Amino acid sequence: MSGDSAKSKLFQFYPSPFCAKVRKILEYKGVPHETIEVDYLDRGELLAASGQIMVPVWREDGEATFDSNRIAERLECLYPEPTIFPPGIAGLHRALTEYFDNQVEDAVFRVAVLDELEYFKARGPQHLAFFRLIRDRKYGEGFCDRMAREENQNWERVRKILAPLDQALADKAFVLGRIGLADFALYGQLWFLAFTGKLKIPAEFANLRAFFARVDRITASLEGVNI
Repeated sequence: MSGDSAKSKLFQFYPSPFCAKVRKILEYKGVPHETIEVDYLDRGELLAASGQIMVPVWREDGEATFDSNRIAERLECLYPEPTIFPPGIAGLHRALTEYFDNQVEDAVFRVAVLDELEYFKARGPQHLAFFRLIRDRKYGEGFCDRMAREENQNWERVRKILAPLDQALADKAFVLGRIGLADFALYGQLWFLAFTGKLKIPAEFANLRAFFARVDRITASLEGVNI
């Protein structure tokens, strides 16, 4: 939702898996919100709204929350239905989310870097140069070029880490049977392989591709889904 009727605001970078996670939770819970795309170079509005420059940030009633998992916990407190922490398996959802946000992300983002380069290139040379600079500072000089050279090896790693997840989804619609936080976390990481508009989840992972499409369709109209 966008416009003046929105009660809250989500500040995001479109390619971000963590922003995708929060965006989908908001949609699932039916929370009215305005999505604000933060300019990669000019983060003044984000800074004014939250006091820092990282995304995602969710702001409601004058209070800003950043970090996707903190946002998820706050959303659950304010909008408990439909829940993202099913009774009896809430701890498992949190544990799997930690795995998806760290181990899976570390593999997937390395192949997604090449698409991010194209994304920021389309927004101008300054955006592209700043994206490269940020990556170089965090991961070492020449990181983006190194990821291009190591693309095949990185895809091998992605396949290795996604294979057991595909197998786990062979007989269920969601990771733990009942939809919850872990599903939105996994969706966010798979978003890295889809944000260009072309689904790049390897074709051999039919269950993961179906899972991504399933979660992508979820909105508040599917409240109470229990599969």
